[in-house]
Amino acid sequence: MEKKAAEKKTKTKRAETTGGVKRPSWDEYFLSIAHLVATRSTCLRRKVGAVVVKNKQVLATGYNGAPTGITHCDQVGCLREALGVASGQRHELCRALHAEQNAFLQAARHGVSLDGAALYITVQPCSICAKMIINVGIRKIVIEGEYPDEFALEFLREAGIEMTVVKP
Repeated sequence: MEKKAAEKKTKTKRAETTGGVKRPSWDEYFLSIAHLVATRSTCLRRKVGAVVVKNKQVLATGYNGAPTGITHCDQVGCLREALGVASGQRHELCRALHAEQNAFLQAARHGVSLDGAALYITVQPCSICAKMIINVGIRKIVIEGEYPDEFALEFLREAGIEMTVVKP
């Protein structure tokens, strides 16, 4: 039996007011953290941030950039740009790991299980990251921004991952 994801293409719940204080919704809060994480990216084409959350607690973060100890693209240039590689294609021709991959690796390095967690990402994941999202046990993703990879969305839908797409 094929699982179907509950895909929402609307904005998440807006800020709430409690006791006269205006507070962001949880989705807004964690997406804003993902945007801050993205500022660490050294990618010349696109800055992406990811935050993994469980029970309203941040478990791991990641941004797109070269592996530890490897020269970053902002220092040596972008091979993909030089070769004219379109976004969403030929991922192997890149120095960087994706934000989701770095978040998952950070969690693994520290022995943190991501099973049942939610993932907040500033851009839709690629198909490689979608497969990783499924296998690490992420149950919900909140995405802000598009990426040219319909295959990734098909994987996530088939796996029953709850998806919310927030319009910036």
